[in-house]
Amino acid sequence: MAKDFSRSHRVAEQMQRELADLLQFEVKDPRVGMVTITAVEVTGDMAHAKIFYSAAKASESMQQGLEKSAGYLRTQLAKRMLLRTVPQLHFVYDASIDNGMKMSQLIDEALASNPHKQ
Repeated sequence: MAKDFSRSHRVAEQMQRELADLLQFEVKDPRVGMVTITAVEVTGDMAHAKIFYSAAKASESMQQGLEKSAGYLRTQLAKRMLLRTVPQLHFVYDASIDNGMKMSQLIDEALASNPHKQ
């Protein structure tokens, strides 16, 4: 019987909280600006973690800054979370917020062009 709330989900949630704190207060890389961690997915064997992030001004240099700071973040996670093995961190830009804003804009434009407003 599968658990409703597995260990990997619990680790992912705690990792999301800790990474948000670390990125806000500890990382000094100027390429990494205001970053929001939207989700974390940890594999079942705890070997890898995908960290989904969004930012107001996302760029290739921000991605490089996050990848460069992955080792430091992993070390800090090991100290804070007390895991035997800390997953390798893989940063992925989450475009869902951008896509949602574009869809909202398209809906607003379609409603504005509709002559039969209700």
